[in-house]
Amino acid sequence: MSDAPVGAEGSAPPDGDAAAGFRPPASLADFAELARAVLPREVWEYVNGGSGREITLAANRAALDRVAVLPRVLTGVDAPRTEAALPGGSYAMPVAVAPMAYQKLLHPDGEVALAAAARAAGVPYVASTLGSTPIEEVAGVGGPIWFQLYWLRDRGMVADLLDRAHTAGCTALMVTVDVPVLGRRLRDVRNGFTLPPHVTAANLPGGRNDLAHQGIPGVSAVAAHTGAVFAPALSWADLAWLRERTPLPLLVKGILDPRDAVRAAETGVDAVVVSNHGGRQLDGAPATATVLPEVVAAVGERCAVLLDSGVRSGTDVLRALALGAAGVLIGRPMLWALAAGGRAGAEAALALLAAELRDALTLSGCADPAAARQLRTLIVG
Repeated sequence: MSDAPVGAEGSAPPDGDAAAGFRPPASLADFAELARAVLPREVWEYVNGGSGREITLAANRAALDRVAVLPRVLTGVDAPRTEAALPGGSYAMPVAVAPMAYQKLLHPDGEVALAAAARAAGVPYVASTLGSTPIEEVAGVGGPIWFQLYWLRDRGMVADLLDRAHTAGCTALMVTVDVPVLGRRLRDVRNGFTLPPHVTAANLPGGRNDLAHQGIPGVSAVAAHTGAVFAPALSWADLAWLRERTPLPLLVKGILDPRDAVRAAETGVDAVVVSNHGGRQLDGAPATATVLPEVVAAVGERCAVLLDSGVRSGTDVLRALALGAAGVLIGRPMLWALAAGGRAGAEAALALLAAELRDALTLSGCADPAAARQLRTLIVG
């Protein structure tokens, strides 16, 4: 893989007028081919691949596509509102940009560009522990920034990350609980995937970052790095410690079993995120749309429930709301847009998602996202 910054040549500058020079495609899914055309093959496969035989990766889309929403008619809706409450405040859409690692792989402006696009769209940006830009720089963009925490072997480093997130002004904390070890991602193994020198885990100084750059045939260097720094034995006691340690709204990402959702709610979290890590962890785990209604029913009003993994359109946001979610996290499409056009591409993608959501709400007879949660659904096919 080339060590040159991906997408640097001809990229739009990260200024307030950047979106004006980018011609967006007709749908979020269309960003994929734009990204594929500019990315090295190994980076494309790192972003889009799943674990194992990629059964769960495929299931996420198939499950969402089987959700049919029964629209209401004669509701008098012609200009629906898209604003919705999520942990930490009210936002322009029931959407947050999912935490995703190493965004400078996609564009030299990386996390800063994507955070700026989220700020412009009025939605939260979730900064990853494995971001390639320090959390302080990301938070400096402004807007609602949530910090995503991976549990590390070094508890002192965990405490330091929490302190940094608080000091930087992050407005919520999201802990990912489904990565005791990195899923076996065969595309990365076959490619012997390594990070180029200009891309590092910028929030983990001294955190064995060298391992992510050591190319060994048949070995994912990213997996080697995470295996060295992640703590595999995360427990409910650790979550309780975290709840006591932070005053911020706390979300737990990586919940699939309703029993775990209930226990998380009992621990005092503000939201659970139904997620299978975009099909990148346990291959054979269920699609998130399949288990979402059970999780929503199990937790009741004790905490909010968000959906992650597979969201590709405003219609998917409507489907998630109709299944009971308070909102969604959107991941890969934002990386595609970042690769295709930097901040301009990301702004265009979020504007397109907002337009699609408004259309979906209008066509289903809903005045706002709260009304969409009252829609009935059928599972077809």
